[in-house]
Amino acid sequence: MIAKSYVDFITITCLNWRPLLASDRFKDIITSSLSFLSKDQRVVIYAFVIMPTHLHMVWQMIGDHKRENVQRDFLKFTSQQMLKLLRNARSPIQDEILVKAKDRKYQVWQRKALSVPLWSYKVMWQKVGYIHFNPVKAGLCARPEDYKYSSASFYRRGDRHWDFLVHIDG
Repeated sequence: MIAKSYVDFITITCLNWRPLLASDRFKDIITSSLSFLSKDQRVVIYAFVIMPTHLHMVWQMIGDHKRENVQRDFLKFTSQQMLKLLRNARSPIQDEILVKAKDRKYQVWQRKALSVPLWSYKVMWQKVGYIHFNPVKAGLCARPEDYKYSSASFYRRGDRHWDFLVHIDG
C-alpha cells in the first residue's frame, strides 16, 4: 500500500445541516464504507469522527486513486444506502431531503465538501485533536475516547474496534 498523495482533512456535511447521522444505522453505513475503501486499498484513514450533522476525516489516497473519485464514490454509496433505509422504513425524514433536482430526487450530502491538504506533521496532529474533541465540544461525551464513532479511543487506548484506522505515526 503506497500513499502517493498528500494527507487531506475533509468535512462532509448533511444537507442543510440536518442531523441525519444521529442514527447509529447511518453511522454504521459510513464506517462500513470506510472499511471497504481501506481494504480495497483506495485510502489510508488516520482519524475520523461522525457527528449528527457532519463527519470529519484525515485521509490519504493510495496509489493512483484520485481524491475526487474516491470521495464521489463514498458519498454516492453512503447516500444510496441511507436513502434505502429511509425508504424501507417509510421515514418522514425523506421529505426533509427531497430536492427534486435534475440529477437527483433526494440529497443526503451538502455539495462541495471542505477538503484541506495537510502539509505538515504538526498540522496533521492539530486536525486529529480537533476531530477527537468535536463530540466533547458538542456535549455528546465527557472525554473524546468515550465517543463510539470516532478514532479517539484508537489513539488514546489502542482500541482496534475500527479495522480501517492507521496511526499517523505509522
